[in-house]
This record gives sequence, C-alpha cells and structure tokens, in this order.
Amino acid sequence: MSTVTGPTPGVASAHPRTRPRWTARRRKEARAGYLFLLPWFVGLAALVIGPMVTSAYLSFTEYDLFHDPVWVGLENYRTLFTDDPRYLQSLRVTFTYVLVSVPLRLVVALGLAVLMNRTLRGMSFYRAALYLPSLLGGSVAIAVLWRQLFGSSGAINQLLALVGIDGPNWIASPDTSLATLIVLAIWQFGSPMVIFLAGLRQIPGELLEAARVDGAGTVRRFVSVTLPLLTPLVFFNLVMQTIVAFQAFTPSFIISNGTGGPVDSTLFYTLYLYIKGFGEFEMGYASAMAWVLVAIIAAFTAVNFLGARRWVHYSDES
Repeated sequence: MSTVTGPTPGVASAHPRTRPRWTARRRKEARAGYLFLLPWFVGLAALVIGPMVTSAYLSFTEYDLFHDPVWVGLENYRTLFTDDPRYLQSLRVTFTYVLVSVPLRLVVALGLAVLMNRTLRGMSFYRAALYLPSLLGGSVAIAVLWRQLFGSSGAINQLLALVGIDGPNWIASPDTSLATLIVLAIWQFGSPMVIFLAGLRQIPGELLEAARVDGAGTVRRFVSVTLPLLTPLVFFNLVMQTIVAFQAFTPSFIISNGTGGPVDSTLFYTLYLYIKGFGEFEMGYASAMAWVLVAIIAAFTAVNFLGARRWVHYSDES
C-alpha cells in the first residue's frame, strides 16, 4: 500500500523558479562589483603587472633606452656578483644599514611608546609631536637639513665645541657618513611607535595588576607580561621596517649628492640601481638589480616568518 506524503506543515515548498531568480540576481550583483573594481584591475595590470613583466624581460637583455634590447641571458646576473665591486659594496652598505637601523628604530619606538602610554595632561600633544618625524623624515628637505646638521660647521659640531670637542665632518668621512644615515633612520620612529602604543593600550590591566600582586616589579612585568603580548606587533613592525629600510633612497641620494660617497660609504642598493639605470642608462643591468632586490627582501621576509614561530605569541593560542 503506497502512502502519499504531502508538504510538511510550516515549511514552504521551493518554487522551481526561485533558484534561477536568485542566481540571476547574484550574477547582476557580481557584474556590478566587478565594474566598480575595473579601475583597480586596470591600474594593477598597467602600473604593476605590466612593468614587472617588462622589467623581468629587460633583466635578461642589454638595453640603454635608445636602442632595441639585445638578449644576453644571465650575463647581467653573472656580472652583478662576479665583476662589479661597486655592486658588492652597495650590498654591504645596505645590509649594514638594515641590520643596524631596524632593531634600533624598533627599540626606540617601543621605549617611547611605553613612556607615552600614560594619562597625563598634554600627552596627546607629545604623541603627535613624536609622530611628526615619520611624516617628514623621508623628505628631501629633512635630508638637506641632516646634511647641514652633520657638516663640518654644522649644529652638531657647534654643540661639541661648547664642551671642547673638535667634531669631524660627519658627512665627508667614510667612517661616520653611514652612521649619520642610520641616526636619521632611527629618528623616524613615529610609525612603529604608534603601532606599539595601540598594542600597549589593548593589554588588559588585570594581567599587569596580577603580576604586581605576585611581587613582579616594573621591569619584570614588562618582560614577562607586556613584551610577550606585544610580540605580534614586534613581528609586524620588524617585517615592515625591514622592507622599508631595503628601499631607502632619498637620504643617501641627497647627503652624498647622488654619488654614494665618500668612497661609496653611503652607496645604498637603490642608489646604485638608480645610477646604473638613469645615470649610465644600463636599464637591463638595473632591472636585474631590481629583481635581485626583490629576492633579497623575499628571503628576509621568509626568514622572519619562519623564525616567528619560535618567539611570537598570539592571545588565541592554547
């Protein structure tokens, strides 16, 4: 005996035309979304992907902007590491700059963020004033000012003269010229400081109070409670500031008048790339340098991500 089962009470039966109508509406919404994204896709293709593909091709050619590119294969890359001492010097200068300036900048930024994490009158003004160097530090005007400060008769040497010290010409000496650029980089601590400050304000007060009740002093609370909770932000700032440091160009160009001197002591990687590409019109060679820089930044970023597993602690970890 067969049983005829009717529609379940309270449950509307699906009309056969319901799903096609819904699909058509979703397609219409998708077309509208892609239409709004079209300018971004055009910009991505024309201003990012296109130049990258062209640069990758030119890195295997000899090209001087005035004649057609000539295919040379891996010759540009071989010359970089075996027959160009200035290139190797630019690597040494850039690695020194990155490995020294980035950690010091983060230490200064974190220290100032801790000091700014207080509720005192006028604290907002101090925070804004400390952030200001990050807005101005990468400009040409600040680089020119820095050259004047560290010149033979600049303000730094005038201050040293007040205590009987005859300061050197910081910019003109190969022993101190790179140090002045590192100091300039450290001075631009505003951006990581703001990020650290935001993280400090998110730390639950009860955790610090519990540590204080257990007898932990100020340093102990910072090392055992505050710093572990800030490690995701330390990692973020480390990755971002490392990438920024590898791309530094303006300070070296302005302070050395575009030469990387004295004695190539401030020859940043990007400055030498600029010299080869737009000074000597070796665009193929400069393109090869650009792709090596991409590989170097990718390698440093990968190392940071692999090492982060050992020291970065997230609050949602079990």
